[in-house]
This record gives sequence, structure tokens and C-alpha cells, in this order.
Amino acid sequence: MPITLPLPKRPVLHRQHGFTLLEVLVAILVVAGGLLGLAALMNASLRNNQSANAQTQAVWLAYDMLDRLRADRINALAPAGANYNVAFGALSASSAVFPKTQVDDWKTLLLQNLPGGDGQVTVIPATREVTVVVQWADARVNGGLGTRLLQIDSRL
Repeated sequence: MPITLPLPKRPVLHRQHGFTLLEVLVAILVVAGGLLGLAALMNASLRNNQSANAQTQAVWLAYDMLDRLRADRINALAPAGANYNVAFGALSASSAVFPKTQVDDWKTLLLQNLPGGDGQVTVIPATREVTVVVQWADARVNGGLGTRLLQIDSRL
């Protein structure tokens, strides 16, 4: 018959059940810090996305005017050269009906699609060079006082 010896008694360790209040508070602080960082990241992402959207609109509208000029090349390259020329803050000064309508429609699109949107067109008939400049207000530049410009140079 085998002999069995009783196992020596081990001292009973006090086992911990659950978390202490301090561990819970530290965990809450870590999670709160992470959530605040995530909120700041989302805010910066939204601001940059809005700025990129305005710039995309400006590019589309600048190329829209270039397409209008190419479609009416005869009036755009007329010897007087002033049919499509327009400065910031002004409407078309052209006496020709079609170019005036095109420029005024384009200026209206700039105002509707860009905050504080405005544009300038310069056509040099002798060299067939065209410069289209789009300007808009961007609150995310220079502490809210910024104005952005986009210039596209082309030839007709």
C-alpha cells in the first residue's frame, strides 16, 4: 500500500479581487486624454478639408473662364482686347453682349461658390496670353484675415 504524505500547508495569500479606485481613475484619465486628442485631430481635419474644397472650387471656376474664352476666341482676341478683360470688384465693361454676359455670369458663380469670391481676367490679344486670377476669403489663413489667390496663365 502506497504511503501518502500530506502536502505542506502553504500560507494563504490575500488575493485581490477587482480594481482599486486609483487604477480606475488613472484609466479614465488616459481614455479622456485620448478622446480629446481625437477630437482635436477631427477638428483640424475638418478645417483643412474645407480649405481644400474652396481651392478645388477656385480651380474649377478659373478653368471655366478659360473654357469660355476658348469657346469665344474671336471676341476674346479682338483687336480692342477689352471684351473679356475685367478687374477685381468690377463687372464687365464690354459693349459686346456675349462677352459681358459670360464675364458677369462667371463673377456671379465666384460669389456663389467661394466665400468672398472675386475674379480678374486679362487678355493680351497680340500674344494671345490670358491670365485668370480667382480670389477668395479663407478664415483658416492668417488668423481669419487671409485672402487666397489662384492664378492660371494660358494661351488661346
